Amino acid sequence: MTTAATARTEAPDPAATPDPAATPHRAETPGPAEPPKPALDVVVPAYNEEAGLESCLRRLHAHLTAGFPYRFRITVADNASTDGTLAVARRVAAELPAVTVVHLSEKGRGRALRAVWSASDAPVLAYLDVDLSTDLAALAPLVAPLLSGHSDLAIGTRLARGSRVVRGAKREVLSRGYNLLLRGTLATRFSDAQCGFKAIRADVAGGLLPLVEDDGWFFDTELLVLAERSGLRIHEVPVDWVDDPDSRVDIVATALADLRGVARVSRALATGALPIAALRAQFGRAPLDPGTPGVPAGLTRQLVRFAGVGVASTLAYLVLFLLLRPAMGAQPANLVALLLTAVANTAANRRLTFGVTGRAGAGRHQLQGLAVFALGLGLTSGSLALLHALSGPVPLGVELGVLVAANLAGTLLRFLLLRVWVFRPAAVG
Repeated sequence: MTTAATARTEAPDPAATPDPAATPHRAETPGPAEPPKPALDVVVPAYNEEAGLESCLRRLHAHLTAGFPYRFRITVADNASTDGTLAVARRVAAELPAVTVVHLSEKGRGRALRAVWSASDAPVLAYLDVDLSTDLAALAPLVAPLLSGHSDLAIGTRLARGSRVVRGAKREVLSRGYNLLLRGTLATRFSDAQCGFKAIRADVAGGLLPLVEDDGWFFDTELLVLAERSGLRIHEVPVDWVDDPDSRVDIVATALADLRGVARVSRALATGALPIAALRAQFGRAPLDPGTPGVPAGLTRQLVRFAGVGVASTLAYLVLFLLLRPAMGAQPANLVALLLTAVANTAANRRLTFGVTGRAGAGRHQLQGLAVFALGLGLTSGSLALLHALSGPVPLGVELGVLVAANLAGTLLRFLLLRVWVFRPAAVG
């Protein structure tokens, strides 16, 4: 687990000198009484943002002062800037109430958010990018469901129907492609992982942050995947968003880091390294109507995912059959191709369709899957045998057509057996 860099919260003192070795703490406002805790702590991560930081802070402070009905704090998280960012932050904090500064000795947006959020005393934590690409009118709708307890996390989304976005074609394609990748590999349902406009309840952050390993741009995605798998409610807010033409994000390096992050989280979920069951028990919201008889939960979603796995398995089966048939003959080729794809199909459905992770019960599930495979073998082999008995030698195309029909006939039976026998809730574990 990556350890967050040491952070120090400073009083707004322009003459103060940062001490990287200082113990994390928040400086108290001078006075006889401790100030009330804020309801919202908005973090602005900043690395070498000397030019744009002051205007960001003044706009944000004016917006919250004029329209936010609760106490708030704005925290500048200086990510080891090498320019005058820290001096600007201190100067503005000296002028504006409720603005504080945290200095970190190492870079990384994820590292900065983890450090500040972990130390904050506010019940709702948020962050936004210093360029203010997202219209601040979306801030109140972002945090309101968290303050009320309706939702656990909230994200701004540039990909919802009600969003209004101005950006180049390259960034649009990359953004949509990345979110499609997440849906395909991690079965996510949130629409926009990377918009720099998010909020989270502090109690939820306390449970999830220790499990988030990434210190950079993938931090957001990893946090959202954990939250979604834990059964938390993620509120999405369509935003007005204008691309910053001066953005210095290295797209290639960020994309490669994101791909490594996706692979790492996929492995952790597949091997059970993440305590999803414990998180779900602690934070997850109960089903709306868990006692309704005869209505299995998630049937439509399971059918869609099962169909996707089935299409991939059928294609793999046909390719293997075509490769093996010249050397082995039709029946042995059918047996081997069906066996190999059955094992892969059971593993894929276990993970993607029925949401079973970890190694517990995997061997039993494969044995039960092989029993289901035997029925499929009976259908396909019997179909081939009947075809040859009735017609004698037939063209390869006819054989393939019969096999496809037999596989389709067995698909429904396979889904029902996997759902009510192999992966039924009482059998999973």
